[in-house]
Amino acid sequence: MSTTREQILNAVRANQPALKVLPEVVIPADSINLQAKFTETLTTIGGKVIKAGSYGDIIDYIKSINKAGDRVISSVAGLSDVILSGNTSPLPHSLQDVELAIIKAHFGVAENGAVWITEYLLSQRVLPFICQHLIVILNADDLVANMHQAYEKIGNEHYGYGTFIAGPSKTADIEQSLVLGAHGSRSMTIFLIKPPSD
Repeated sequence: MSTTREQILNAVRANQPALKVLPEVVIPADSINLQAKFTETLTTIGGKVIKAGSYGDIIDYIKSINKAGDRVISSVAGLSDVILSGNTSPLPHSLQDVELAIIKAHFGVAENGAVWITEYLLSQRVLPFICQHLIVILNADDLVANMHQAYEKIGNEHYGYGTFIAGPSKTADIEQSLVLGAHGSRSMTIFLIKPPSD
């Protein structure tokens, strides 16, 4: 004699809908200006985009905003002029006083202003989230239109840790007012590097 549980499960099995083939996802051809769309989207969500021709432009910008004594960390070679205090400890807690972190991104997504970063570009996984301000360097040619294309790029990659970051941290839970920097970096600036044509 079957139990009530078995009767219920048998009834569910007998009343399953017919299987359907999943629809093919058609990704439209890129007909948008990726840099313009990326800039518009990131600006809308609280970030900032600056176009640069070289690391020299980035160094000049950092020097113009940096205050004496601020701790600046970077995993990017070529920015030694602005790194005021390197990370000598392997412990994430040693980064608690980082004012500015400068990192690279593999690519950016125009539709949501996100950048893709893996552990290969980070000295510490927590670095982009524990700093007060975040600068990300991105090759202007490394932009895709949408998340479908983004997942195609990373689908066969091998990495231990990866994350999409889109703008500074934010929440609107507090009295329905948008608050930036509630649980992560207070600002995010993307430098789109486009070297001058020869």
